[in-house]
Amino acid sequence: MLKNHLKLYRVQADLSQEQLATILGVRRETIHFLEKNKHVPSLVLAMKISRLFKVRVEEIFSLEE
Repeated sequence: MLKNHLKLYRVQADLSQEQLATILGVRRETIHFLEKNKHVPSLVLAMKISRLFKVRVEEIFSLEE
């Protein structure tokens, strides 16, 4: 299962789900489902998120077995 720390980074950046979705070009629901670990992002989206927060993809997303 892919776990993430997206909400932590979003809150630290003082962004709402709607604001983050707009920046990334996705729907707010996508952000909601990512934060609840109910959606696995595409590689492109994961890279956009990591670039936005200036961290490695692995710092936001991790694979748990």
